[in-house]
Amino acid sequence: MSRFFKGSDSESESSSGEDEIVTTRSAAPTKVFQFSDDEEETKRVVRSEKDKRYDDLKNIIKDLKNKKKIKDLSNVLTEFESLLKAYDKAKKVVEKEGIPRFYIRTLVELEDFVTECWEDREGRKKLNKSHAKSLTTLRQKLKKYARDFESEMESYRKDPDEGDIEDDFDAVNDVAESESEDEAPSTFLKKDKPAKPARAVDDDDEDEWSQSESDSEEDEDAPTDYTNMAAYFLKEKTSDDKKETKAQKKLKRQLVKKDADKDEDEGEWEEVTGKGGVPMVVEKPKMFPKDTEVNHEAVCKKLYEITAARGKKGTDRQEQIELLKELYSIAEANKLGYAMSVKITFNITAAIYDYNPNIATCMKSDMWDICVDGVKTLLGMLKEHSDITVGANITEDTESLEKSPFLVRGCILTVVERMCEEYTKMLQACDAHSTEYVERLRDDVKVCAIVDELVNYLEGRATSEEICRAYLRKVECCYYKTNQCTEADMDVLCKFIYTNDSTDRLRTRAILCQIYHHALHDRWFQARDLMLMSHLQDNSHHSDVPTQILYNRTMVQLGLCSFRQGMTKDAHNALVDIQSGGRAKELLAQGLLLQRQHERTPEQEKIEKRRLLPYHMHINLELLECVYLVSAMLMEIPYMAAHEMDARRRMISKNFHHVLRMSERQTLTGPPESMREHIVAASRAMKTGDWKACKNFIINEKMNTKVWELFQDDRNKVCDMIVSKIQEESLRTYLFTYSSVYDTLSLVTLADMFELDVYKVHSIISKMVINEELMASLDEPTQTVIMHRTEPTRLQALALQLSEKVGNLVENNERILEIKQGNFFFNKSGNQQNQQQGGGYQGNQQNWNKSSQNRRNQRQHRAY
Repeated sequence: MSRFFKGSDSESESSSGEDEIVTTRSAAPTKVFQFSDDEEETKRVVRSEKDKRYDDLKNIIKDLKNKKKIKDLSNVLTEFESLLKAYDKAKKVVEKEGIPRFYIRTLVELEDFVTECWEDREGRKKLNKSHAKSLTTLRQKLKKYARDFESEMESYRKDPDEGDIEDDFDAVNDVAESESEDEAPSTFLKKDKPAKPARAVDDDDEDEWSQSESDSEEDEDAPTDYTNMAAYFLKEKTSDDKKETKAQKKLKRQLVKKDADKDEDEGEWEEVTGKGGVPMVVEKPKMFPKDTEVNHEAVCKKLYEITAARGKKGTDRQEQIELLKELYSIAEANKLGYAMSVKITFNITAAIYDYNPNIATCMKSDMWDICVDGVKTLLGMLKEHSDITVGANITEDTESLEKSPFLVRGCILTVVERMCEEYTKMLQACDAHSTEYVERLRDDVKVCAIVDELVNYLEGRATSEEICRAYLRKVECCYYKTNQCTEADMDVLCKFIYTNDSTDRLRTRAILCQIYHHALHDRWFQARDLMLMSHLQDNSHHSDVPTQILYNRTMVQLGLCSFRQGMTKDAHNALVDIQSGGRAKELLAQGLLLQRQHERTPEQEKIEKRRLLPYHMHINLELLECVYLVSAMLMEIPYMAAHEMDARRRMISKNFHHVLRMSERQTLTGPPESMREHIVAASRAMKTGDWKACKNFIINEKMNTKVWELFQDDRNKVCDMIVSKIQEESLRTYLFTYSSVYDTLSLVTLADMFELDVYKVHSIISKMVINEELMASLDEPTQTVIMHRTEPTRLQALALQLSEKVGNLVENNERILEIKQGNFFFNKSGNQQNQQQGGGYQGNQQNWNKSSQNRRNQRQHRAY
């Protein structure tokens, strides 16, 4: 029998222990071998609770990664929920061993995946309903679940490679085991002769059996006591087989080299040994070869080599910064002079600015701190050593780094301007209502101090153009702050720019900043005169977008200033352009409005987001709208009362009329709640001359909290001004509305009704009489107002409106009739005369207009 097959013990075993084959012609063929569960000698492996739970987590993570690759969001959500359940089961192991590193890595990668899918708006629109719903649910659950692992995830993001060595070894071991399992059959299976199945034989098959017996005798190594086929083919572990595979050795060498690179001691050797591993020594690479003379030429050459990789694909920006810092230390150690230190510092600052390749994102906090310290150090060195001249016009060939006077290529003004831009982007990226924004805002003092040092350094050294840029940077840092810069300082800086600037942009921005500063400090007449003399209203739409935004902010601040001074008409005129379109938030660069997809592309949206101003520079939009509506109310309500029966009256404020119409459409009007509802209710009260109700709607606790307290120191002054304006305009509205009812009115009675001084009432009525708004006269001895009754009554006014509309209808019908009859261009008689006078059509048109006017006058006379 072949050595691969044996019969069962019941058929072949004898008392002597020799193998015998018993066959008969009539007996059925018997099975030579049988495998059952009882006969298999499988080796059971006892696994610990830690391995069992961790393997469950790793299997789920593997499935989760596969689902992420194909962006199957529904299954990603399912696998994430399974992962959470498996982690709950492994709570005891986690409490004992700590949170596994691979679990934190999975959460970080999943969070990045969800963020990427959520920010991809075009991709989200293409998702079906189930995937979109799964993405929203996954984002909410992950955000809530990740709060318990904030510190671990943050530490992992800072150093992703830390703690991954154990996971890498596990992965390699899995690969090694799979390789060993694949190699086992090919190593131990005999390929010369395939195994033949055993069968029952008769006397004629003796030759075949003898041949098989001879084969079995030739193979002396075949075991004689095995009963399990699988146990025979399995590879047994020997001392040679326990050696590590090539993949394990390669990974160990890589990990050891990585640890050696991180070693702080230069030139230190480390011996690495392991199972089957070869000791290795790793030395940190040096900046200069051994026995190299470190001089200015060598350092400049090395600096050029480092900076040559700037901006290239695959360049490690962090490593580039570290190399420049190390080169700076070497230059300081070899005492190459402060000119060389300045040159290297310029390159370090440029490398920090290039650390973030995406211009739309802001700089990291740690890099920002390094940047501020570097710029401050650079300015300090330049101010300390006056014999160093820096400039962008200095080429590398003309640099002088060894002998005084030193010439260094670089522009400190550009460095500071870039720092200010990065600071603005950092504030834009922060949540305005978080503590992070407050922490970042504290750096404003450092930025302003650096700008002041820059101005002091450039004065007397730089050109007038560079000084103008530095002055404008200082102006832009303080123009929106209360009492941060005095009027005299602002005037000196701006006048220098007006005189020496060769570009219109710097001069325009300086003018706008100075107007804004005047208006912020209630210097209304200076701000107004400067705005009128500069003629910026005519040329503002030709400026760049940031300048247009600054112009809008200046006009708004000018309107608020005029309102605080009691000039409501000027306030309305200054704010009408911003408020009329309903886009104040966007025009002031304080946010983006929700628009349809075709109105703004993703690229345009990114550009507009970069233009947004930091939160601490915003102007309160609710305060702005309230000031505009109150100014419009004080102008519009008296005008509406005076021209109630005039069908052709114009609207002073379309936005105010829109608010009134929206309120009138409501079927049920309750007590006012919002700011707009308070103003609408106040307008209705003013129409009837009830100034007290109007005042209570405008000045109350709710309105004070929302609006008027934002004026801070001027709050009481502004409230008193509003009350006096309401009294005056309510008096005017009362006279316009009820003048036709009275024959005479007493000034004393009017003064008591509106709680005004008699002289104030006399002044208001006198102005109305002079402007022909009120047809009346004043009787000084009796202190009364005598009405002349030249205005038509309400019935007469309605009759005039009706006759006007009927006349227009008749004229239109007559014109249509003339066109149909073909006599529109020529009269029935006198065609030659009309042609000679005006050329046919023009002469007939003039005659038609005259006759229409005559008929209109006759109808009005009959109506009277």
